[in-house]
Amino acid sequence: MAGDLLDNRGRGDAEWGWPPIHPEGRKFGLAAVGVSLIVLLILHWQILGWPLLLGSLGVFAFFRDPERVVPQGADLIVSPADGLITLIQQVPPPAELQVPDGQAGDALTAEPVTRISIFMSVFDVHINRAPIGGTVARVIYIPGKFVNADLDKASEENERQHVLIERADGVRVAFTQIAGLVARRIVPFIKPGDIVAAGQRVGLIRFGSRVDVYLPRGTESKVLLGQKVIGGETVLAEIGKQGLIEGVSQ
Repeated sequence: MAGDLLDNRGRGDAEWGWPPIHPEGRKFGLAAVGVSLIVLLILHWQILGWPLLLGSLGVFAFFRDPERVVPQGADLIVSPADGLITLIQQVPPPAELQVPDGQAGDALTAEPVTRISIFMSVFDVHINRAPIGGTVARVIYIPGKFVNADLDKASEENERQHVLIERADGVRVAFTQIAGLVARRIVPFIKPGDIVAAGQRVGLIRFGSRVDVYLPRGTESKVLLGQKVIGGETVLAEIGKQGLIEGVSQ
């Protein structure tokens, strides 16, 4: 299915299948299985071994990497992560992206923009995807703390990585991968200068975390607080579109 074109008129083929495991997670899953077998077959600790073996399946599930059908549209911004929309705020972009690095026009201004925060639990897919297509202008890693990623202060205090993607017409979208209480490693798949497509895999965060998306000025969210989103599929916003959207929890 990867690379196949599907549409809203029935074109293409779709079928259910077990999602593959990302290579980054195979070593963790195999290590967990190995420990479980040692406990079961060598130490004969049945009461501990079987839960460990079940937990090793959970490790494989955490690193699952399903295919996604990415909406195609010139001005669509898709979700970079699976998870729950926990914050939608007007804030300045990250301070680190406001500092020029010697390339003309690459720094963001301090003017507030809409920030959408997506909290990923340990049950969500943790592969992150590009919100738009374009050139990776900047990737900035910042060491930090590991407070609850669901808290607002995590955007400024936790270990994090900023990514800025710029389209050919100059429109830029930034997002930040933020480590959480359990997460201890942000793994990038990209580097500055890479050209990415919307929905392309760009990295992962191990074991629970958060992703913040900074929309361009004049663009507002099309998702609602409390909404569940799917990385690479849910449309977060349409560039240049504004307006209030309300929903009812039920």
